[in-house]
Amino acid sequence: MENLDLKQMSTMIDIIAEEKGLPKETVLNVIETAIAAAWRKDNGDRDMNVRAVLNTQTGEADVFVSREVIEDGVGYNPSTEIPLSDAKKQDKDAEIGGQVEEKHKVLSFGRVAAQTAKQVVIQRLREAENNAVLTEYEDKIGTIVTGTVARVEPKLARIDLGRASGIMPRSEQIDGEFYTVGNRIKVLIKKIERSDRGAQLVLSRGSAEFIECLFRQEVPELENGSVEIKGIAREAGRRTKIAVISSVPGVDPVGTFVGGRGIRVGAVMNEIGDREKIDIITWSDNASEYIREALSPAEIAKVEIDGKKAKVFVSPEQQSIAIGKQGQNVRLASKLTGYDIDIELLKAPAKKKKKNVEDALLSAIEEETVEKESE
Repeated sequence: MENLDLKQMSTMIDIIAEEKGLPKETVLNVIETAIAAAWRKDNGDRDMNVRAVLNTQTGEADVFVSREVIEDGVGYNPSTEIPLSDAKKQDKDAEIGGQVEEKHKVLSFGRVAAQTAKQVVIQRLREAENNAVLTEYEDKIGTIVTGTVARVEPKLARIDLGRASGIMPRSEQIDGEFYTVGNRIKVLIKKIERSDRGAQLVLSRGSAEFIECLFRQEVPELENGSVEIKGIAREAGRRTKIAVISSVPGVDPVGTFVGGRGIRVGAVMNEIGDREKIDIITWSDNASEYIREALSPAEIAKVEIDGKKAKVFVSPEQQSIAIGKQGQNVRLASKLTGYDIDIELLKAPAKKKKKNVEDALLSAIEEETVEKESE
């Protein structure tokens, strides 16, 4: 078999499996896929549905070409379809819509086909190894790990995590933060994204979950349940609002997250950069009170709620504070509370016009004149 020794490959399955940290069945499947690809290269075309079976004891292989059974007398693709009359010759129980397989003994491969098989083995083993590594990270989704910036591209940054690597898309980065190759950074393992091109780890620094995990590292009371995060709204690199609550009487949830002299919130800000401000507020099951807190530091005069919409009335001097720069404060408050918030000016009460002494005398004379004329 030119340039492709199947018997040698059969004996290497255990070695490859151990070296790559893969199950023996996975390695065998990769080699059988390569044999099928090589046979298709020499004996068929790319449309054929071909599978291979390798006998690991003898080093011999068979390939099976599967075709769908169709009606006689109609046009068909001989690579993937076979007329019923021909199918009956191979399998007397063949039926329209079913599948029949033709068995072929693998005898030899040409040089190009052998090279194709080798490329398939290399590629599939790399994919299998990558998938095996990613599977180990499934238990780490939602946790923070430290990685090294390996490459920075216009739309993403590639982060080396040791055994695996991941990507951090622009949408998951902190706005205004720059990454340099070789720098060590903390990232959140957000998810494993699988597609036809394979699987990859998606990492994040710009998500609300990243902020939550940072606080979990700094606030041990989160683990014992004495305080709880009820919601986070974030615009990475600019501002974050986080609503907290305590289930233990006498425990100040905001103070717990801020820490003595601001050490806890300071540690989080050191990680994300001091450009991003963090507002920590007390959560309330009273919608009006919650909205007031969410719009902090603005002072709210009145809140009117209608369904999931809220009208918030403020004095003229508090309007810009409530709205925030480019609408950021009210936008984050809406996201945090789940209410569509409109900021409106509080109408000042109408002032009564004060009458001076001269006006009062004229008014009295006019009234007296009217009375005399009426008599």
